[in-house]
Amino acid sequence: MEAVLVCIGDEILSGNTVDTNTGFIAKQLRLIGISVRRVIAIPDDKESIFQTLDLAFSLGDLVISTGGLGPTNDDKTALVLSQYFGCSLVEDQQTLRHLKSYLESKGKEYLFEINRGQAEVLSIAHVLQNDYGTAPCQMIEKENKLLFCLPGVPFEVKSLIKEKVIPYLQERGSLPYILTKVVSVVGLAESLLAKKIEDWENRLPKNVKLSYLPVGTRIKLVLSAKGEERAVLCSVLDSAITHLKKMIGAHIISVGDHDTISDILKGLLLDKSLSLSVAESCTGGEISKQITSTPGCSAYYKGGICSYGVKQKTDLLGVPRSLIREFSVVSGEVASSMSLGCQKKFRTDIALSTTGVAGPNTGDSGAPVGRVYYSVRIGSKEKCHSLFLPHLEREDFQYFVSQKVLQTLVEGILDPNF
Repeated sequence: MEAVLVCIGDEILSGNTVDTNTGFIAKQLRLIGISVRRVIAIPDDKESIFQTLDLAFSLGDLVISTGGLGPTNDDKTALVLSQYFGCSLVEDQQTLRHLKSYLESKGKEYLFEINRGQAEVLSIAHVLQNDYGTAPCQMIEKENKLLFCLPGVPFEVKSLIKEKVIPYLQERGSLPYILTKVVSVVGLAESLLAKKIEDWENRLPKNVKLSYLPVGTRIKLVLSAKGEERAVLCSVLDSAITHLKKMIGAHIISVGDHDTISDILKGLLLDKSLSLSVAESCTGGEISKQITSTPGCSAYYKGGICSYGVKQKTDLLGVPRSLIREFSVVSGEVASSMSLGCQKKFRTDIALSTTGVAGPNTGDSGAPVGRVYYSVRIGSKEKCHSLFLPHLEREDFQYFVSQKVLQTLVEGILDPNF
């Protein structure tokens, strides 16, 4: 079975809203052996929906759409779908009862009549109730092909996919396995890495696909194997990775199912029983955000300080004012002092710090926009690093630097000579 994902909404195409639904759906489908062949974003109008559904049904056995099912006049998807399938819209009593109960539970029963139209579904649809919203999921079958039409609110999509759509697909028939392993590689440019492993890549079995996914200065090699027997796929992937390690083992920092740097760091810190704290300035809490996005981080992450101002650096972290006067607040010396003060305050094995200029203004330090110093302190040893990223906008700068800092920490933990 192959799938086509359709994202409906003018707000997606205008850039006002970022589509997170299709990425989530694709990952969930992969777990049950369904590959996504194409992702399409379209406006909520008749011509676009008609053309896209024709294309989608020609490409895949399964079509999943999100968006266009709201209560306002710009949500036309349900009406257009009834025209496409040549059926009527009918008021579904079960959906109507759910709608009334849902609004009452939220103390918004006064919105019932305004939202009543969301209980109108295609007469040929199988309805999957939306436990966390008002618009249901509608499933339509056409010539042994399936269309699931979902609302666009991300948390509603996640619930419907995991609790309704995926179980339905699993019950419908036998699906192959798709197993994935992620190999995280550092210290090699993507082009050089591709050259080094070219022969290995060419010898991969036909049922194994390889993708290169750069994240900051790290490259994720994603190996996906598809087949009917799980044990066989595990063996194929393990063998491929064993041969890969012989070629670039010194550059591999992680192999596993998880592919985020915070997940990789979690495994290392728990394995070595190490604690961590963070002192941030220019990254504005992004490092702490990435660390705490991983469940179970309280076992090793003890806290952080976002010391954005000079006074906070001196009062909370003990950075000497004389140091700031001599080297400026954006300097390696201040970054090192920040990590030391953080380590002492939180009494952790490891402390990280950042100080720099995220832009768009230069500030009072005199350092150019894009300059950042960061310190990685493990036990009594410390290394300070510098980056210059003038081409990155503020948000991208903070994300990239945070990724790089955590990656450098992982490399440091793995390096016996740190």
